[in-house]
Amino acid sequence: MTKKLWIISALMLTSLWVFAQDEAELVENTIQKSTIKGHIYFLASDELAGRETGTHGIDVAAKYIATTFQRYGVSPVKGATDGYFQEVPLVKNVAPNAYALQLGEEAVNAENLLRIEGSGVDLQSDYIFLNYGTEEDFDNKKTEGKIAVVIAGHKDNQDYRFVYQASAKKSTLAKESGALGIIELHTDKPDNWKTFKSFMGRGSSIGFKSEHDIESSFFKIWVNDSEKQWLNKLDARKKSDLKVTIGQAMQLPMPSKNVVGMVEGTDPELKNEFIIYSAHYDHLGIGKPNAEGDSIYNGARDNAVGVVTVMSAAESIAKNPTKRSALFILFTAEEKGLLGSKYYVENPLLPLDQMVYCFNSDNGGYNDTTLATIIGLERTTAGKHIKEAAETFGLKAIDDPAGEQGLFDRSDNVNFAKKGIPAPTFSLGFTAFDAEIGKYYHQQSDNPESLDYDYMKKFFRAFVLSARLIANDEETPFWTEGDKYYEAGKSLYSNK
Repeated sequence: MTKKLWIISALMLTSLWVFAQDEAELVENTIQKSTIKGHIYFLASDELAGRETGTHGIDVAAKYIATTFQRYGVSPVKGATDGYFQEVPLVKNVAPNAYALQLGEEAVNAENLLRIEGSGVDLQSDYIFLNYGTEEDFDNKKTEGKIAVVIAGHKDNQDYRFVYQASAKKSTLAKESGALGIIELHTDKPDNWKTFKSFMGRGSSIGFKSEHDIESSFFKIWVNDSEKQWLNKLDARKKSDLKVTIGQAMQLPMPSKNVVGMVEGTDPELKNEFIIYSAHYDHLGIGKPNAEGDSIYNGARDNAVGVVTVMSAAESIAKNPTKRSALFILFTAEEKGLLGSKYYVENPLLPLDQMVYCFNSDNGGYNDTTLATIIGLERTTAGKHIKEAAETFGLKAIDDPAGEQGLFDRSDNVNFAKKGIPAPTFSLGFTAFDAEIGKYYHQQSDNPESLDYDYMKKFFRAFVLSARLIANDEETPFWTEGDKYYEAGKSLYSNK
């Protein structure tokens, strides 16, 4: 390297270091522990009753976030209502309160049944047993006008996540084959049934309006058959004596809202690119009292902390705008199946191909206050900025240490990733999903007074500095080559 080139390189490195130092000072001057604490204490207070979708508490939280945006100087987005709200047309699906399955004179015990799909069904029909219900099992079988009976999961995979995902494929194959409905026999892993019964047997769910849910006669019923009693009977008999009865389902409107605001960037060119800062603001509401008599799921970690990271970024960027524009989105109904973010990506208020990064924040808890855990840290080219920001405030940024949990695909970021937008999730520091995480994750004990606010200050400042460094980088962030969503990203931005 010539002396001239060496001097130029040294000057560039020095200017970048000075810029980072200036950005860190801006963050330190803006993001204060008292402000963080005040926001979290309000959002996770008993008065908001756990911020469950469809309740007064979550509406109060939405108004609080919108009012805070207005106070900070965050602008409304065209197409939003009442300034900062995107209406999300959810419905409450009220499942039939009665359904039954009968083989000849024998009926399956109600405790061993789950109605997954179907409404207004009353039929007696032939059935066909199709083993695990794979494409090969369905291929060329005379299924039309009959009930398909299959075993849940696969002989080599009975993980509950796989069983759930495989079930959807089996339903599709059954419908395409002309079957009247499908019955899945859960013959392995009794703990799977306990999990499914807990989360799917509540009698109602939240979703989007669908005529199919209330009018289709196609049905899906799951049967707990750990002793293979019904498997043996159904596999042995070939008579027209399988009877299914399902009552009438209902859908009730449950309007909800995402909270959205923006700050325009300062660079004439880069301001046409947006960084999204996102988190979900709903939680689980009120349930059965725990041993201490507490029935409110306050959701301080999950996800008042995430909400306040976005509010903190909004405070900083509104006061000192970045080169790229900023879009702040707080999602409803994440706990109901990522519904708020799913609705947004299908109905964006601004073109998705202008969204070059989605910096999401979602949390279960923490067990190491020296860390910030970023789900997808190495999956985008912006990882270097996140590491630098964390280090600036005395933390170490690490990637997902609990890959078996599938966390990247369990938060709102994944709906943006599927569209091609680079989208990691910034989370509180944890090294494993251990007992310390479990003590608070989706528990009534997740209260604001249980947080370490000295750690929170470092964590929030690291998030906001990361945001500023990414938004001011001349290089547009992207997926690392070879990532699962790399090609989706190339497709999304192909016309840019």
